[in-house]
Amino acid sequence: MVRIRLTRTGAKKKPSYRFAVADKRSPRDGRCLEYLGHYNPMVEPPVIHIDLARVDFWIGKGAQPSETVAALIAKARKAVPAEA
Repeated sequence: MVRIRLTRTGAKKKPSYRFAVADKRSPRDGRCLEYLGHYNPMVEPPVIHIDLARVDFWIGKGAQPSETVAALIAKARKAVPAEA
C-alpha cells in the first residue's frame, strides 16, 4: 500500500518536512517514490508548498494520505483560489 506522508528534514529543534509518496512499510525517512512539496511549521505563518496535481494523481492511483497530510492538503486547497 502506498501512503502520502511527511518525512522530516532540517536541523535539531528546527524541523521542516517534505511531502513524500512512499510504501507504507518503508521507514519514515527511508526510500520514497516521489516528493510532492514541503512544509515549514517554524515560520509565521507556516509555509505549505505542494503540487496538488500530483497529489490528485497519486490519490487516483490508490495512495492514502496520512491524517496530518490530509489536513495540510485541505489547508493548501483552501489557500489556492478556485480556477474558473
